[in-house]
Amino acid sequence: MGNFDNQKIQEYLKEGAVVLDVRTVAEYEEGHSAGSEHIVLDTIPGNIAKIKNYDKKVIAVCRSGARSGQATDFLKQHGIDIINGGPWENVDQYL
Repeated sequence: MGNFDNQKIQEYLKEGAVVLDVRTVAEYEEGHSAGSEHIVLDTIPGNIAKIKNYDKKVIAVCRSGARSGQATDFLKQHGIDIINGGPWENVDQYL
């Protein structure tokens, strides 16, 4: 499943990381990790404060890892401790 750091994903989850799903509403409704937060990629810039308020590490997920990669790069620039988990199923297997 792509080149994602599964060891780091597991470490983040053990530390109580929030799973942030950045897919569309339709994709999210088709299936997602239980307890994940859903903020569509396009709306991330307007939700930086909300994400900072989680006060936890964050693992971004999407369908393939491309959009979660964009979200990860953007949110890192805003001081959020975030990694790209890739496809949501990739992270879901550890929950």
